[in-house]
Amino acid sequence: MIKVAEKKTREKAPRRTESKEVRRAQLIDATITSISKHGIGGTTMSTVTEIAGLSIGIVNFHFQSKHNLFEETLVHLAHEHHDKWLNAYRDAGLGSVEKLSAIVAAHFHPSICTRKKLSVWFAFYGEAGRRAIYRSLLDDIDVERFDLSVHLLQSIIEDGGYKVPPAEKIALTLEGLYDGLCLNILMYPDVFSRKTAEAQIFAYLASLFPNHFDRPVF
Repeated sequence: MIKVAEKKTREKAPRRTESKEVRRAQLIDATITSISKHGIGGTTMSTVTEIAGLSIGIVNFHFQSKHNLFEETLVHLAHEHHDKWLNAYRDAGLGSVEKLSAIVAAHFHPSICTRKKLSVWFAFYGEAGRRAIYRSLLDDIDVERFDLSVHLLQSIIEDGGYKVPPAEKIALTLEGLYDGLCLNILMYPDVFSRKTAEAQIFAYLASLFPNHFDRPVF
């Protein structure tokens, strides 16, 4: 009888774990929605729980505080973005051009580059008091992408014998273009779209590496 009881307990454990993960996901998604509507300053435990349809006690149980909830939300978005571009990189062809193109395209994927999520990213960027903390949460992920981009760019430069700025400078420019174009998508949706933003990145790459990238037609 004891062994049977132990077996039933083990069988139920995954369901309890799944329920915890589902609740956390609900609260993070509600936080994203709340920040996109009310900003960070206007987002409270009450706005989050109202959107999620859960109690404040549930939020406190899973995150202990609003600051923890915010940080977990930012980390969730960062890992979602990281997984998207890394998987795209791994699934791309063997060449440096294909892999770099996959990283670029992943930035503007419909599941990543949404106005709701972009509004949350820029809300966090604007939090002067906690900017250093937020940056510390993301630095490793950003450095990984930057270093990989530098490696791919250096390979393209050497393959084409291009006389262009160093790979590190080009990678920094790409990072700035990603952020700037995403801000334009958020601020001017009637003018900027994911498709046009992605095309502008490839136009920049084509200007540097004309034998490796085709200039897009806008």
